Order: sequence, then structure tokens, then C-alpha cells
Amino acid sequence: MYRAPDHAHAVARPVLETLDAQLREQFELRLDRWWSDLEDGLRAVYPPAAQGELIARLVRLAASAFAARDPDLRRLDTARTLDPDWFQSEAMLGYAAYCDRFTGDLAGISSRLDYLEELGVSYLHLMPLLRPREGDSDGGYAVADYRSVRPDLGTIDDLKTLAARLRERDISLVLDLVLNHVAREHPWAQAARAGDEYYRAFFRIFPDRSDPDAYERTLPEVFPDFAPGSFSWDDELGAWVWTTFNAFQWDLDWSNPDVFHAFAEIILFLAGLGVQVLRLDAIAFIWKRLGTNCQNQPEVHAITQALRAVARIAAPAVAFKAEAIVAPSDLVQYLGQGAHHGKVSDLAYHNSLMVQIWSMLAARDVRLAAHALRQLPPIPATTAWITYVRCHDDIGWAIADNDADAVGLDGFAHRAFLSDYYSGRFPGSSADGLVFQSNPATGDRRISGMTASLAGLERATDPESVHRAIGRMLLAYAVVLGWGGVPVIWMGDEIAMPNDREWDAEVAHAGDNRWTHRPMMDWDRAESRHDRSTPAGQMFTGLTELVAARRRLPQLDASVPTEILPVQDPGVLPLLRRHPLGELLELINVTDSWRPWPGERLAEHGLAAATDAITGRRIEITADGQLWLPPYAVRWLIA
Repeated sequence: MYRAPDHAHAVARPVLETLDAQLREQFELRLDRWWSDLEDGLRAVYPPAAQGELIARLVRLAASAFAARDPDLRRLDTARTLDPDWFQSEAMLGYAAYCDRFTGDLAGISSRLDYLEELGVSYLHLMPLLRPREGDSDGGYAVADYRSVRPDLGTIDDLKTLAARLRERDISLVLDLVLNHVAREHPWAQAARAGDEYYRAFFRIFPDRSDPDAYERTLPEVFPDFAPGSFSWDDELGAWVWTTFNAFQWDLDWSNPDVFHAFAEIILFLAGLGVQVLRLDAIAFIWKRLGTNCQNQPEVHAITQALRAVARIAAPAVAFKAEAIVAPSDLVQYLGQGAHHGKVSDLAYHNSLMVQIWSMLAARDVRLAAHALRQLPPIPATTAWITYVRCHDDIGWAIADNDADAVGLDGFAHRAFLSDYYSGRFPGSSADGLVFQSNPATGDRRISGMTASLAGLERATDPESVHRAIGRMLLAYAVVLGWGGVPVIWMGDEIAMPNDREWDAEVAHAGDNRWTHRPMMDWDRAESRHDRSTPAGQMFTGLTELVAARRRLPQLDASVPTEILPVQDPGVLPLLRRHPLGELLELINVTDSWRPWPGERLAEHGLAAATDAITGRRIEITADGQLWLPPYAVRWLIA
């Protein structure tokens, strides 16, 4: 058993003296349990002279948050400590939405909890709602105050009340925590502009272009169309400031221990409101190193480990989710590899799976996906992927050249094909997406669009083409529901909502076509969700049937890894999940034609007389020894 040193316990004791002996002992045991994670993480980042003072401040901070913890949240802490794999359950289902576009404000969310429960939601991600700067705020990711809510959405008390109501229904509240930067209007940045040296040290500030020019030799541009470069001149500051994303988003200097402490405070403040999952936004960018792309640096994982340790000591009900949209080779590190194995984020976005789903549907071929997904190292058994078909962001074609080469494709050409296909430019494509951030220098063209529009529903002109478009949508969701982890539905997908064609009507959004897939929730359309004669009804009923089937399958617990079997037919993706209660074989036909799967391959897994767990019906092997799969069919086969 690890034990924190006596001096660490001594720091906490005065803070805890008003608590009863049992609670004091509980804190001391947590401090012992997470001490090494905290100390090792900080040691990898900060010089010895800074470590002692910082650790003392963090222990005092954690003790204060623990002492002030609401009794109901303390009970949740205990429940999560006894059930640390709660987020890995096959019963988990996420839903992501902008609060104002879903229900108008925080109070409105409470009026739609029955709707979320009908879907089976147990995890609600409300997109950025902490107070942003006025005007363009990069969709809310330019935060001006981490301790208040957008005034049009409500108040901090409203957020706390909503968290409690969600908790009553076993729905975990998920919020964004932007780590890489703050708005130029944030009090820290205001103080820096006013000449406060303490807060100037919170940012990367340069008197001339010498250092920025040196860094930019290896820095990629995130928004080349409307925010070229990674540094901005600020007249009030009288200097250049690092701005990876937009001139109004100032990057923080995490090499300063005071920045770490400030965010530890924010994390425990949000935990005190009842937030259960924190999405660590832009986490890949937080550490800067000359001569690199300043992404995925080792210190990122050490910092996350130490922040997580602070949260575990004070509020173990809180889980971390990494928003790391990075190359496949870097992805698994955000769930922990090597010394950080299982010690950093609990959850991470499976961006590669999302990209490969769209690639399979466009190419009607699974071989690239099968190869690329096999290359990902296994993740720690205590963690889980966030799986998704779409999100608030654009789709970038993160397909590695070596993966494309391995299956006989040209990576550049395939990425170009996908951009053409999903923008509707490729002959025969029914997709209706928009090109986002076209970069002539690299050929990079990302795509915006709702799932229904990318799947061809908007261009469907007859019942058969509608049926095929819905089939593609349900197939995509079946893959994310059947992968394990926490599958997340993007708001409106459950009723097949199309692109918002008036996305640029709001001046603040006019230059950013990602707002086409951030529409206002169509509650009139939702009223037809049980009518199978409508696209909304076909999608909603089909999706809820998949969710119900998922909840019945222990094989879909996130601790069970997904194996990709050898491809027998280039149109069929075979996924296997082995569990003590039996195997689950998932067969996914990504084409618009009937495709076979050999009966002998089923027999090898004891599934020659299998049942489809989605429909409850026994499968039929035809006289030619094949299981024939209809267009866009998904089968979850169990003995």
C-alpha cells in the first residue's frame, strides 16, 4: 500500500478538523492511494524547487473540496469507488447537445428528461456552456469565466440543480473544460494586458517574432482559412501571444505551476456542482516544445495524471475524458501507456473508428478499416473509448498513408476521394456535406454535415433511397454501439435531422460552416419518432432497438476488447467479442448489395445455429452454405 508522507497529511489535518473521524480517515486513505500518481506526474513536469510548494497547495485544495462536498455527492463518490468500472457498462449511452439548441436553456433540459430516458441515455454531454467571450467564441471554446454560465442559459445554481435532477435519473452530466487556452477577455488575460507580471506568466508572450518564427517552422495550422498562423500581436499587451486556434484564444503556459493549480481549483469547483465527467478540450496542445508540432508531448500525459490524482483524492465520482483528435498512432496514449498506463484519462474519443465508418460506407469496402483498426494497441482494461458517428466538429480524414499503402490505396488520393464523396462531388454520391477549411498547400479538406445529410437522406427522392439512407445511418450507429465503450448520439441524429441550411444567418456563425450540423432541435419532427412511415420514426425506432439489444449483451462491456476477424468478403466487417458468457460475432455489410458470410466460419465460433441479438430471430444458412446479409445489414450473433 502506498502512503503519502507525514508532511502531506499534516497539511490536510487543519482543513479537515471539523469533520468526523470516519470522514477524516476516508480522506487520508484516498491521499495515500493517489499520492504516487500525483507526485510522479508533477515530478515529470516541474523542477524540484517548485514541486514541494505545489503539492502542499494541492493537498490543501483537495482537503478543502472534500470537506465542502455535498453529502449526496459523497455518497456518489463511495458508489463509484465500489464500482470503478461504471462507465464501461453495456448499459451506458451518451447524448451530446448544445443546451440552447436542444431546449433553450438549462431549465428546459429538465422538461426533456423523459425524452432522454426513452432513448436510454445515461450520460449527457452539454456542449460549452461556461461563460464565453461575446461575439465569436469558437462555439463556446473561448471561455471568459469558468465559474459562471452563459447568461442566456441560466446560472451556476441552475446548473447545480440540473446536475442533481440528472443524478436522480442515473444520468451523468458531462461538461467541457478547455485546458489549452482562455478567451482574451478572461480575467487572467485582462490582468496580463494590464501589466500584472503574475498573470503574464500564465501565457506564452514574446516581445518580437524571433521565437514565434522558430516555433512556426514545425507548427501546423488548425484554421488556415480564417486564423492562419499560431501567434497574434496584441496592442494592449505590446507583444506577440501564442494563439493556436484564434487570435482571441490565448494559449496557457502549463510549465508554470500556478496554471496547474488554477485548473485543479476549477476542476474541483465543477465537481462540487455535480459534474461527473470532464471533457478535457484541446488537451493534445497544452505542452509546447521547439522543433515539434507541439502536440502529444510526454508532459501532456504527466499533467493529466496529476490532475486526475487531485480529482480522485477529493471527488472520485469524477471521470476524465480526453478530447484528443490526433493521429491513430498517438491516440491510445490518452488512455495511458507505459508509466501512465491507466493513470490518465478514463475515456477518450475513438476518432479513428468514426473516420473508418465513413470511409467504409463511401468505398463500400472494409479492408482499410480492418487493417487500420487492428494497428491500434490495446487500451488499459480500466478505460473506455467514446464511440461516435458524428460530433459538433468537422470530420478530418485521419487516415495514415502507411495504413492505406498496406491495402493497396494511395493515402492522399483516398482522403481526396472521401472529401469529394461527402461533399457530393463524386459521381454517384448522394451525400450532401460542406467542405470545411480547404488547405491548397496540403490538399486537406475536412467535411461538415449532419449524419442524415452525409448518409444521403436529403437527396433521397423515393422510398427505396430513403430506406437505404436510413440503413446507412443505422449501420453507422450499430458499429459505435457494438464496439464497446460509451457510444454517443449527436443531437438530432436519433430523428434523422438534416443539415441546417440557414447556418450562416447568425453573424457570429457566418464564417464557420460547422454550424450546419449544429441545428436547433426539431421538436415537431420528434413528435413523429414512433411513426415508422416517416424517416424520423424509422431512425428512432431502429436506434432504440439497437440500444435495447446492447443493454442485453454483457459482451459489450468496455472491458471486453473488440477483435477484427480476417475479412472474408471486402463488403463485410467481422467483429468478435469474447466473453465468459459466450462470444458475440458482429457482421456488418457496408454495401448496397447482398453479401455472403461463410457458414463454416460461424461454426468455428459455435454460431452455426446462432440468434441475432437485435431481432431475436435465428439465422438461416442457405443451401450454398452461406449466411446472406441484405444491403447495410448488421447482425449481432450469439449462441
